[in-house]
Parts: sequence; C-alpha cells; structure tokens
Amino acid sequence: MEKKQKYTLTRIIVAAVMLAVVLALPSGVGATGAAGVAGAWWISRKLWVALAAYLIVGGDVVGKAIKNILHGEIFDENFLMVVATVGAIAIGEYPEAVAVMLFYQIGELLEDMAVEKSRKSISSLMDIRPDYANLEAEDGSMQRVAPESVAIGSTIVVKPGEKVPLDGVVIEGRSSLNTTALTGESLPRDVSKDDKIISGCINLSGLLKIRTASTFGESTVSKILDLVQNSDNGKSGKEKFITRFAKWYTPIVCGAAVLLAVIPPLFFGAEWTEWIRRALTFLVISCPCALVISVPLSFFAGIGGASRHGILIKGSNYLEGLANSDVIVFDKTGTLTKGTFEVTAVHPQVISEARLLEMAALAESFSSHPIAISLRKAYGKVIDSSRITEVEEIAGCGISATVDGTDKVYVGNDKLMDKVGCGWHQCHKEGTLIHVALNQEYAGHIVISDVVKPQAAEAIRALKAEGVRKTVMLTGDRKAVGENVASELGIDEVRTELLPADKVAEMRRLCGEMKPEGESESKGALAFVGDGINDAPVLKYADVGIAMGALGSDAAIEAADVVLMDDNPLKIAKAIGISRKTLKIVNENIWFAIGVKVAIMILGALGIANMWLAVFADVGVALLCILNSLRAMR
Repeated sequence: MEKKQKYTLTRIIVAAVMLAVVLALPSGVGATGAAGVAGAWWISRKLWVALAAYLIVGGDVVGKAIKNILHGEIFDENFLMVVATVGAIAIGEYPEAVAVMLFYQIGELLEDMAVEKSRKSISSLMDIRPDYANLEAEDGSMQRVAPESVAIGSTIVVKPGEKVPLDGVVIEGRSSLNTTALTGESLPRDVSKDDKIISGCINLSGLLKIRTASTFGESTVSKILDLVQNSDNGKSGKEKFITRFAKWYTPIVCGAAVLLAVIPPLFFGAEWTEWIRRALTFLVISCPCALVISVPLSFFAGIGGASRHGILIKGSNYLEGLANSDVIVFDKTGTLTKGTFEVTAVHPQVISEARLLEMAALAESFSSHPIAISLRKAYGKVIDSSRITEVEEIAGCGISATVDGTDKVYVGNDKLMDKVGCGWHQCHKEGTLIHVALNQEYAGHIVISDVVKPQAAEAIRALKAEGVRKTVMLTGDRKAVGENVASELGIDEVRTELLPADKVAEMRRLCGEMKPEGESESKGALAFVGDGINDAPVLKYADVGIAMGALGSDAAIEAADVVLMDDNPLKIAKAIGISRKTLKIVNENIWFAIGVKVAIMILGALGIANMWLAVFADVGVALLCILNSLRAMR
C-alpha cells in the first residue's frame, strides 16, 4: 500500500470511530427544563463531533469542489457530494452526512488500489528495464555502470541470468534468450556471433559480449516502456461519451433535485424536511463515480492484458478501433510470408534431385546473391571450394563454373539456357525459376520463392471466426505469385504489382466502400497489417495500423498504432479478440451503472431509498464495475 493510500485509510478509520461516537450519543428530549438543557448540550456535542469527522474524511472533497467552482467547473461528482452532505447536516442528518463521505472515501480507496494493481500487473509483465550494464574497458576489466551512461560502439558483457541492457550485435559468445516479456512467446531464441540482439531479453545460458548499437534512450526497451506508459493518451469514443455525458448529466441531476425539493411543498403542501431529504438522497445516488472510473480502467486493463501477449496498443482509441475492425488489409512480404527466399521445389531432368542441388550450390558457392545463399542453404553441406574452378559471372543471365575439373555447370535464367543452347521448359509452380545445365545438357530446374508463414492460413481463419467481414492482400509482387498466395491462405481479395502510392490509393478505395453514400462515418474500421518499414504511409492512412514482427524496428513503433512484437500472424486475431472482450466489459459497465442508478434514483424520489441505501448503492455499483473492469487483464 502506497503512502497516499495509507493516509486515506487512516482518515477512514478515524472518521469511522467518530461516526460510531455520533451514533452512540443520545438525541435531545425537549426544549425546556433540565432535560431540554441536557438535550441541547448533547445535540451540540453530537454536531461538533460529526462536523470534525466530516472534515477529516471529506475535507479534500470539499476542497476540490470549491477549487473547481472557482475555475468555472461547477457540476461534477465533488459538487454533488458536498451539496448532498451539507444539506443533510442542515436538516440534522449528521450521521448520514458523515457516512456519505466515509463510504465515498472507502470506494475511492478501493478504486485506487484496483488501479494500482492493474498498473503493477502491467509493470510486472513489462519488467524489462535493466538496472545496470557490465561495461568492458580497453584493458579487459569490467565495470558495472548505469545503462544510460553507455555510449554507442561500447562493449558490454551480459552474464547468464542478466537482462540485455542495450541493443547491439553479438561479437563473442553463444546463448539462448528469454524474450517472453517482449513477444509473449515462451520459446527461447538462440543467438551467436554477428547476430543482432535487443534490450529487454534475459540471457539464459552462455556469456555474451555485445557491441552496442544505440544509446539507452533509443533502445528497444526504452521505446517499449514509453509506449506502454503513455498507452492511455488517446481517448476512445466510449471515454469521450462519458465526458460529454457527465457535462450534461450533472446539471440535469442538480436541477431535478431542486425541483424535487421545491415543487411538492410549494404546490401540494408537502413537508419541506421530507422532500429536501429525498432531494439530497437523489443527489448522492446520482454520483457518476462508477462510470468515470470504471470505463478508463477497463481500457487500461485491456491494454495491459494485450501486453502480456506481446501486443502493444498505443491508446484506448486504437483498442476500440481494433474491436470495430471490419476489413483487414495485409501486406504480403514479411507479413503473410517469411520475406526470405527458400528452395521450394527441385525438378531434375537427367540427374537426381540431390545431384542437381549439389551442382547448383557448388557453382554459386562464391556468390553473395540471395538466390545463391538460398541454394547453399538448401544443399546443407560444407562446400569444398577446391572442387570449383573457372567461375564466370554472365551479366543478366547467371553463372558458369567447372566442378571437379570435368563438369561444366551453368546456373541461371532462361536467357542463359538459350545462350548455352539447352532446351529448357517452364514449371507449373510459382516462384523464381533457376535452370541448371550440365555439360551443355539441360539438367533440370530449381524453384525459389518466398515461403508462406506456417500460421498464416490459420490466422485468416481465426480472423473470420472473430467476425472480420473481409480480408484483402496488397503486394508489389507479380500477379501470379500474389494470387497463388491469396488462394492458398483463403484471402477474399488481392491487388498485385502495386507501388507504395498505389497501396495508399487502394486503401482510399476500400475506405470509400466502407462508408455508405450520404453517411459521414464508416461502418466499422479498416485495419492495415504490414512490417512497419516500407509500409509506413499505409499504416498511417488506415484507421488502425498494425506493425507485425516489429521487434526492434524504429519505423514500426513510430508509424503503427498497434505493435505486435513478433512475426506470428495469429497475434492479429488475438489482438482483435482482446479488444472486443474489453469493449464488451466497457459496455457492461456503462449499462449496469446507468441502469442501477436510474432505478435507485426513482426509489429515492419516491422516498423508498434512504441516505444509507443511497451511499451503499453508489459505492457498491462502483466496486462491481471496477471488479468487472479487471477481467480485461486476463
């Protein structure tokens, strides 16, 4: 419990004891004689004890009300509480006045503790801030320093069990990293020399030496923590509704209370004291605390729940946008596909598959081209460079080399085969076709293509299950490749051979389709999912921009509204599911709080609900809404 909470609890306990004294003191029995004098003494004592208890537990509420009035903000929950309680004291309802403030403060304390629990839960999930860095000096000695003091290009040492304090590149060592706090994934990530490494991970096994690539302020861990801490900056439509609602609700309630107190006695001869009491009870019941606190808390809890899964949402407005997502637009490369070339098919003509792949890998053994790297990776064996001689690159066509001193190997495109004079043929599979000729005889071809992520098809099905109406893929790739991927994944619509400007134009078209003619607002939200670097313009244009696989990507974190910290497309459906659950909880709180308050306000106006019931009803509704809000954390 924090210092402020302890102080509030102390005030509550003192006021509760004083309230018990007020209830124990007898009331006066008359206005004349000894009994009358004694009664006046006890009434005076009872009033002063009640006033002292009232100021101890409710002084800050009175102070806020006065301060707000001086600033022109009259109608808020503090004003309602003060008017109701001062009125109760004026008609002699001292215990009720103290009880109103007492139970209000109990509710505020419990609400504060609930918010603090939510914040601590998020902090524990995002407990990635390193406390120190082991800085290696030129003489090899090591010094423990603050991460903020480490310069770019320095060498730091991360021991097993320690957090990686800064982004960088491994220059020595091999280990496994726990990235759970960043990605939500429990599977460790292996790193070795020359691998990039980001701050916030936990070193599980070996000793690592890292050359730093950023300052602490620019590191991944700092950006993530800043994003989470400021995630409640953007107000959602529901929160704006509550603000507008309170602006109209409070003066209407105050006006209704005045009419309730005045009309029956003036026009129907009713008793003033009774109807003033009913009006004051009406005011206490009407306090909108449950709505004012539970709705923002629900969004905050939802954002915290999402962060557990490596989903960082920049504000409650974007969480609400996710929940309303009706059309999801995907980039292809790096989003639905791995974004790296791999050998997907080997079709030999006169030799075996293994021999065809070996010849291609040997011929391309000295090249740094992505296709050459893919061929060597698919071959999977250590290449003996002494077997390869007379390597010649043929511009725009491919490469030739002599293998084992006897076999002349040609590896390249159809133009190279034409030069060699081989009768090559096309393949039924989509991808980049690499032809191989051996001693001027066509030996077959190898297909290299961007591989679809294993979870991509399941991710599209999961989005459909979440109620997403339409999925669209935008890509700069060839028509045949794009349509093949879309068909394989079950995507509804695909647009191919697009430049970045074309993607923005397609987004405008989709927005136009979602907004019916003559209406000012779209039916649902349009979300775009990309890698956050080359898709930055489209991420900004969408209602909700989602950067996927953006671990350590500056452009992604800057451009996107939602950042998925790994490259698993299933997280998109997870993010939408969490946002819809949060929005459902928000709606439950709004309707429950308004419904209960209206019902009890009617009972108060009819004289059925007294001041005590009003206090319990107000605090009870607020607590139930808060407990319901915390469900979004799970």
